[in-house]
Amino acid sequence: MSGNPVGWFEIYVQDLARARAFYEAVLGVKLESLPVPDGGELPDLEMCAFPSNMETYGAPGALVRSGSVPSGGNSTVVYFSCEDCAQEESRVAAAGGQVRRGKMSIGRYGFIALVHDPDGNLIGLHSLR
Repeated sequence: MSGNPVGWFEIYVQDLARARAFYEAVLGVKLESLPVPDGGELPDLEMCAFPSNMETYGAPGALVRSGSVPSGGNSTVVYFSCEDCAQEESRVAAAGGQVRRGKMSIGRYGFIALVHDPDGNLIGLHSLR
């Protein structure tokens, strides 16, 4: 394997508008609607992509709503890079989520906070300060 170990991520949700509003509010970004692959195999699929820059470090990803894939209860944690994760953590409750573990040190690797989005997905916030 060469390059970054993660090439893409998807967070499955039940209510795409609610999830989009949560992530935009907490992370201070705008998500972009993605076209659904043509072919009729996934008629109930909706996707919104997080902002990405293919020229820099990190993995792009999207929120996905699909009637065939439930949200929450998974064992994958996606960590979003932040300037100071306490700032994003402070916006979680007002955006409809819950803080599971507030900002904590992970030693020389910086700090993390663990939060649940409105669909119950556990996500991480990571910063170096």
